Amino acid sequence: MTVRPFLPYADRRLHRPAEPVEAVTEAVRMIWEDMIDTMEAMPGLGLAAPQIGIMLRLAVVDASSRRGEAVRMANPQVLHESGQMRAHEEASPNLPGVSARIERPRAVTVRFLNADGAVEERDFVGLWATSVQHQIDHLDGRMYVDRLSPLRRSMLVRRSARLARR
Repeated sequence: MTVRPFLPYADRRLHRPAEPVEAVTEAVRMIWEDMIDTMEAMPGLGLAAPQIGIMLRLAVVDASSRRGEAVRMANPQVLHESGQMRAHEEASPNLPGVSARIERPRAVTVRFLNADGAVEERDFVGLWATSVQHQIDHLDGRMYVDRLSPLRRSMLVRRSARLARR
């Protein structure tokens, strides 16, 4: 089990888009396994590679109640999103100690390369959809706080920094 450290919020890599994955190789599969180990150690519902300093468009999501059902995604792209919104309290280990209620589409259809390297399209609903969208934001160089007003974002970033100094 390899649990990787998280980048701090101020690290520039978290604020720029990740590079596309050319093919699902054994190296990519090993990164996914480390990502799953890291996600489970948090514990969390998903993880994007840039969060641990790997600037590739890789993500894992497991919003199942019993765990062990992680979906491995390379180059995920939202094809369709529902008009119905869903609010959920979101957080990130890159900005520890704070969270915010974020509204996102309740369901999304996503195209990605799966663990076998095949193109897959899958529908995600509810918490699964929220987590997938959260991870895609990370891959695009955005964090959940970027969806807040500048004032609210600044307050949360400052609060997280104060907590980290304690």
